[in-house]
Amino acid sequence: MTLPLEGLVVADLTQNVAGPFCTQILADLGADVIKVERPDRGDEARAWAPPFWGDESAYFLALNRNKRSLALDLRAEAGRAVLRRLLARSDVLVQSFRPPAAAALGLDFAAARAANPRIVYCAIRAFGPRGPLRDLPGYDPMMQAYAGLMSVNGHPGQEPARVGTSIVDMGTGMWAALGVVAALRRRDATGEAQEVTVALFDTALAWMGYHVAAYLATGEVPGPQGSGVAAIVPYQAFPTADGWLMIAAASDAIFARLAAALGAPELARDPRFADNPARVRHRAALVEALTARTRDWKTAALHATLQAAGVPCAPILTVDRVLAEPQTRESGMLLAADHPRLGRWTSVALPLAWHGRRPAVRRVPPRLGEHSEDVLTWLGLTRDDVRDLRARGVTR
Repeated sequence: MTLPLEGLVVADLTQNVAGPFCTQILADLGADVIKVERPDRGDEARAWAPPFWGDESAYFLALNRNKRSLALDLRAEAGRAVLRRLLARSDVLVQSFRPPAAAALGLDFAAARAANPRIVYCAIRAFGPRGPLRDLPGYDPMMQAYAGLMSVNGHPGQEPARVGTSIVDMGTGMWAALGVVAALRRRDATGEAQEVTVALFDTALAWMGYHVAAYLATGEVPGPQGSGVAAIVPYQAFPTADGWLMIAAASDAIFARLAAALGAPELARDPRFADNPARVRHRAALVEALTARTRDWKTAALHATLQAAGVPCAPILTVDRVLAEPQTRESGMLLAADHPRLGRWTSVALPLAWHGRRPAVRRVPPRLGEHSEDVLTWLGLTRDDVRDLRARGVTR
C-alpha cells in the first residue's frame, strides 16, 4: 500500500508525548521520521516506567513506532553541524524546545528556513508565541487544570480529577500533524518554507469550547457532571444490579424508546420530560425515576434490551475487556508485529484507513541511537567521521 506521505523526510526533535504523537502520525502516514535524541538518555519518555514491556517503557513504545533514532548531542558544534545537514534534506522539522533553547540551538524558524528554504517548520509549545507565559514549559496535567478541563471533570463535591489519558498532549500532537499536512500542501504550491505553531494551552482551551459558549451565554460557571453532560438528559451512566451502563438518549424519540424499554412509557408522556430542555430542568427527578428501574436489571440484560430497542448504550469496560471485545478485534485497531526484543508486539493503530487498510508497522520503536550510523552515512558522513563523533560522545 502506497501511503500519502511516502518519500517525505521529517526531522523529529521532540520528546515526551505531544511531539512524538505528532511524528508517529506522520510516520504512520508514510514519512521517514528521524528521531533526534540526546546520546546520554534520549527521549525522557524512555524512563517513564514502570510499567515496562520487557526492559522498555510502555509509554515510549506507544508513541514511537515507524521511526529511526539518531543520537546527537546538539550542545556540541559537531552535533549542530550534523543537524544542519539533516534539515537541508528534510521536508519537515518538528521541535518542542522552549523558545530560548530553540534559538540557542539554531532551531527557530529563521534558522531552519536558512538551512532549507522549502522546509515546513512546526513548533510545539506550552503556551504559544504570545502572552506573559509564552516562554514557560508545560505538561498535560497543568494544562488540564489551567484551561478549566479539571473544573468540569469528575463528580460534584469531589477532588479535581484529570482526564485519564494525556488528552491535551495527544490533542496537540493531532493539531500539529494536521498543521504540517496543510503546510506541506501550501509549500508544494508556493515553493516557500511554512511555519506552524501549536500549543498545549491552546488545545486545552479548544476542548473547552462549548463550556466557554455556555458560560458566555448564561453567566453560569460550568461544573463537573460526573458521567453526564449539562445540556442533555438522560446522557450518563446508570447503576444496574451488578454494575453500570452508559445510556445516551440524545433525542426525544430515543428517550421515548428508552422509557418503553424500561417498562415506563408514561415517563415520555410526563410534561416534565416532554423535550430535552424540560428534561434538563427536571434532571434530578428523571434520573431518580430511571435509576429506580435500571437497578432491577443485570448490566448485560439491560444492554441487550436497550440495544434491541434502538437506544444507544454501552457497558463501562476496563482495558482488558475492551481488548477482548469482538468489535475491537475486528476493527483493525490493534497492530501486531514481530519485535526483535519483545516477540509478538501489539500497538494501537492510527485511526485512519486507506481503501479499507490501516497503515502497518514498518519499524518497531527504536532503541536509542539504533539508526545513527545509517542516518549519518545517508547525510554524507564517512564511517571514519561516524567513529570520530562516537569517540567524542556526539553520537552513539
